[in-house]
Amino acid sequence: MRMSEANEPIKIPNMMPKEIVAHLDKYIIGQDEAKKSIAIAIRNRYRRSRLPKEMQEEISPSNIIMMGPTGVGKTEIVRRASKILGTPFVKVEATKFTEVGYVGRDVESMVRDLVEASIRLVRAEKIKAVQGEAQKLIDILVPSKKKQRSGNNPFEMLFGAQQQSDSAADAEEERRRNDQKVIFKEKLRRHEFDDQVIEIEVEEKRMTNDMLSATGMDQVMDNMNDMMKNIMPAKKKKKRVTVTEARDILAEEEAEKLIDEDLVAQEAIALAENHGIIFIDEIDKIAETNVNGGGAGVSREGVQRDILPIVEGSVVKTKYGPIKTDHILFIAAGAFHVSKPEDLIPELQGRFPYKVQLHSLDKHDFVRILTET
Repeated sequence: MRMSEANEPIKIPNMMPKEIVAHLDKYIIGQDEAKKSIAIAIRNRYRRSRLPKEMQEEISPSNIIMMGPTGVGKTEIVRRASKILGTPFVKVEATKFTEVGYVGRDVESMVRDLVEASIRLVRAEKIKAVQGEAQKLIDILVPSKKKQRSGNNPFEMLFGAQQQSDSAADAEEERRRNDQKVIFKEKLRRHEFDDQVIEIEVEEKRMTNDMLSATGMDQVMDNMNDMMKNIMPAKKKKKRVTVTEARDILAEEEAEKLIDEDLVAQEAIALAENHGIIFIDEIDKIAETNVNGGGAGVSREGVQRDILPIVEGSVVKTKYGPIKTDHILFIAAGAFHVSKPEDLIPELQGRFPYKVQLHSLDKHDFVRILTET
């Protein structure tokens, strides 16, 4: 594998709205208006990415409010659309910011979660390009003479040659080992050993402090773990896994060596800024419902005002660097049984220019769900 292959940026597929809707039809029954609106909003983002940089800054995302009862497919439509395009997606419930005594992460955490999702996407694409794990697997399956004496490898029964002390025997053994490598490489390619159990060395994962993480200190814990990783090398431990599991583990180890982490962070932030989707569920629960002087109304409006600068466009600091939220696509959703979108504060309403109504499912829809999806 060439280094350039591991560092190529992720390309967003060029899909027309009709193609996106056709894909969504495979998984979600009905809700044609919502599918079309989401497909157009996503397509507009792709078209924006094709413009010159100076023009891109002038184009705002088409944020959407989806209105409909629970279970009609609001979340699934957005999740499926982001999955087919390979864009980072994060879902957050607005009500978690109104909990009594809530001391957890602030509203900026939704943006940090989006960056983390983007990092995982970019790293997964880089790992797919890494082919070095195959050679490591062959070395494990076809051990050297020194490792064969240990008796720990389950494939030793395949090697029946007696240990020789003279150089001629060593040369013959090396030739046999090379021939065996060629055979095992072909068998690995055909996945014949996927269920075999082998022993590999893996790095021990450092545990984070869950108590600190639960109180909004997860950013601090991440930074501390990164510092400790640089100061103290990770310990190795032996682990028995199948060949299928070993492929993923060794591929990730190879990625650590071959992939430029700074470039991954830079690409992930750019991907999140230009193609990331944040889904804010239960936004109707933080809308004003004619509360007369109650603390709940003040709390709900406070949450709206906290979310507003994120949706309007601001800079959020993350462990990978600052990220601008100006062009992230925000999709809000709620049942709106009691409240209406007009009950949101005017500033927040203005940042969601498009409203889509989703309809309840009927008997015919349930039959289609059971027979067509």
